[in-house]
Amino acid sequence: MPTALIIGASRGIGRELARQYLADGWRVIATARKPDDCASLAAMGAEPHQLDVTSADAIAAIGWKLDDERIDVAILGAGLYGPRHDGFPTEADFDAVMHTNVLAAMRLLPIIGPLVASTHGKLAVISSLMGSIGQRHSAIGTLYRASKAALNSVLADTALTFGPQGATCVSLHPGWVRTDMGGEGADLAVEDSVAGMRATLASLSAADNGRFLNYDGAPLAW
Repeated sequence: MPTALIIGASRGIGRELARQYLADGWRVIATARKPDDCASLAAMGAEPHQLDVTSADAIAAIGWKLDDERIDVAILGAGLYGPRHDGFPTEADFDAVMHTNVLAAMRLLPIIGPLVASTHGKLAVISSLMGSIGQRHSAIGTLYRASKAALNSVLADTALTFGPQGATCVSLHPGWVRTDMGGEGADLAVEDSVAGMRATLASLSAADNGRFLNYDGAPLAW
C-alpha cells in the first residue's frame, strides 16, 4: 500500500488531498494544528499528527515520529495568505506569513526529503502563480507573493539536494480554488484542483525534478 504524507490537512486543499488518496486505497499520514481537526482526519481513516508548522519543537517531534517511514508522495500544503490589504506590512503580519510559508518549509523539507527519496517518490510544495516573477502582472497580495517566491526558492534547493538521492521535487500551483483562502468566486472546485495535482504528481519522472508546474502539469515560469 503506497503512503502519502499531507502536511496541513485540516481544511481546503490539504483535506481534499487526504480524502482522495484515502479513497484510492492509500495509507495517509496527515497533520493538522488543532486536536479537533486531527480527530476529524482520524475519522476519515487517516493517521493524524498534531503539528504547528511555526514551532521548531513541533517540527522536531514530527521528524522523530516519521523517522522510519517510507513516503511515496509528500505534499507540504500548510499556508497563510496574511493581510488582504497591500499597505505598510506590520512586523507581526510579515512574521506570521513568512514563518508559515517559508521557514516551515526550510525546516520540514530536509526531514521529509530522505523519506521520499527512499521510495524514489514525489515531493511537492503547494505554491502559487502569485509567487512567479516571470509571469507577474499584478502587485496585489505583495506579502503573499513574496512568501511564495521564497517558497519556490526553498523548493529549488530541495530539488538540488534530494533529486540526486531519488526524490522528484516540484512546486505546484493549485489554480484559483474555491476554498476559504481562494473565496467563493474562484475558478476551480477543490476536488478538480486536487485531482489534477494528483494526476500531475503520478505522471512525473526524474527529469521533472525542480520544476514549477500548474495543477494540470503545464510548466510555469519562476
